[in-house]
Amino acid sequence: MKAIAYTTYGPPSVLNMVDIEKPTPQPDEVLVKIHATTVTAGDVRLRSSNFPPIAWIFVRLIYGLFKPKKEILGHEFSGTVEAIGKDVARYKVGDKVVGTPTMLATGSYTEYLSIPENRNKGVLRLKPKSLSFNEAAALPVGGMTALFLLEKAKLSKGQNVLIYGASGSVGTYAIQIAKAQGARVTAVCSGSNLDMVKSLGADATLDYRSQDYSLLEEKFDIVFDAVGKTSKSKASKILKQEGRFASVQALTSPGQKHLEVLCELADEGKLRPFIHKTFPLQHMVEAHQYVDKGRKKGNVVIEVVRR
Repeated sequence: MKAIAYTTYGPPSVLNMVDIEKPTPQPDEVLVKIHATTVTAGDVRLRSSNFPPIAWIFVRLIYGLFKPKKEILGHEFSGTVEAIGKDVARYKVGDKVVGTPTMLATGSYTEYLSIPENRNKGVLRLKPKSLSFNEAAALPVGGMTALFLLEKAKLSKGQNVLIYGASGSVGTYAIQIAKAQGARVTAVCSGSNLDMVKSLGADATLDYRSQDYSLLEEKFDIVFDAVGKTSKSKASKILKQEGRFASVQALTSPGQKHLEVLCELADEGKLRPFIHKTFPLQHMVEAHQYVDKGRKKGNVVIEVVRR
């Protein structure tokens, strides 16, 4: 089968199409034919080894000091169950699924993945019927991150929420999750993306290039930094006395329950992944080059099975 692998850290050109052996599911595993995956910020950071100096050595010790330990990237996927092990009970051949390959030896930049039915790390679930394979593939990472952090900030109905970096993957989910909870949302992003975040439900918008959000007279229950480019000290200027700051720079540990909520919201028509660009698997280098530019809106999807 085909996969995209890298054996050294560096620019997108280190990614190469390779032939590897198709996996055979163990008794407790399902074999998934991957239909779509994505290029996340995590994929780009791991490929380039672009981490803050204070964290660089620790990350390298985990993921490979001199070369990557895990040669196939990819943090999320959608696909169809092609085969199951003899002990698998919850899935059958033909099921359409969505999940993450967390803690597996291989990521999702490949045509097939063999995944344990029961996960200690990572998630697996039937795909929401309301979403296409492309949309479902983009749901877990950004969606679960947004939901986890907003829950930690105690999001509730009637709150006033400001989302900084609202046009990225996490930000686009945060808008929709907050609205589904009955909050009022102010979305901060570049002027070219204001219409997009409005279409996702933002009640108010602000172009960060022309206006400093910390100078707003309005006060907020939650300021959510969805891109890791603002600070708690700056956000505190517009937070209510009991207001909370949340950031993607914080440690997160979302799990199966978060994916379940997202899928339910999707099937209720309250959440839909925003896909900005789609690339075929063989154009993975081009997709990473695009994400490297830092202008990604929502999600970038890789079609493993072309539609």
